[in-house]
Amino acid sequence: MADIYLSVIIPAYNEGERIIKTLKIISSYLQKQPYSWEILVVNDGSKDNTAEVVRDFTLEVPNLQLIDRKENRGKGYTVSQGMLTARGKVRLFTDADNSTDISYFEKMRPFFDKGYDIVISTRDSKDAEGAGQDVSQAWHKRLLGNLGNLYIQLMAVPGIWDTQNGFKAFRDYAAEKIFKMTKINRWAFDVEALALARKLDYKIAIIPIHWINDPKSRVGLMGYFRTLWEVLKIRWNLSRNKYDL
Repeated sequence: MADIYLSVIIPAYNEGERIIKTLKIISSYLQKQPYSWEILVVNDGSKDNTAEVVRDFTLEVPNLQLIDRKENRGKGYTVSQGMLTARGKVRLFTDADNSTDISYFEKMRPFFDKGYDIVISTRDSKDAEGAGQDVSQAWHKRLLGNLGNLYIQLMAVPGIWDTQNGFKAFRDYAAEKIFKMTKINRWAFDVEALALARKLDYKIAIIPIHWINDPKSRVGLMGYFRTLWEVLKIRWNLSRNKYDL
């Protein structure tokens, strides 16, 4: 079986209306690249027709694979399943709403060539100059976000302001090591993955991106507080050596 350079993992829950647009953009871009690739859509027990529309699209894109799980387990569990199923030397997960364009992967590649183990993207200029968002959030959401980020840095991942933008790439060995250890299945899985990467002394690079918000993508206040609760769990797991490091 030929080696695959890049695996793109897309977690999907009730994305039947917009995922084909995202898949067309990603597959069209990858078909122009000089490296081998695959796309894995991991269906997280969707209640709509996500699985059906992706399965139909595999007829047009042979490099596309659907992992159709009937039970909803959360985004963290879904990304982990994709990371551990993928065969690429580099494994990138990105969101089904295509808020971070796939072309940003070209900014990641030089860091992997320099020996970095993980490359993440940021919407926050405090992480990398030039980062930003298409539409600025309301002041109270920015305030909550900044307070939440300070809490995340204090508890788990110091020095990174945007821990949860859904566009992160891992070398194969780092993905397999980290995602076999993760315990957070839902909101704060990104934080856990980065905290484990730090504990394992993996080299992490950060690229700036211009993030385009999809108004259909909403994380409510309850999701915000659930994330903070899960970060506390991560801190507890780290302090009690619950991970097999």
